[in-house]
Amino acid sequence: MKPTDPLIRDRDGAAMFGVSTSTWWRRVADGTINPPVKIGGASRWPLSEIQALIEAAKAQRSIR
Repeated sequence: MKPTDPLIRDRDGAAMFGVSTSTWWRRVADGTINPPVKIGGASRWPLSEIQALIEAAKAQRSIR
């Protein structure tokens, strides 16, 4: 059986980005962060997608 990609809550994703949950949801609304996976009434994000966003941002930064 293939291991699953853990799903994280908005507050966990916000903590990874160092922002508030309100800012997290603004980034979802503006398309910076992918829309959540909906399970019942819960909104969750695959951890791998959030890690990929962080890695992409690190790759795009200019190093002085």
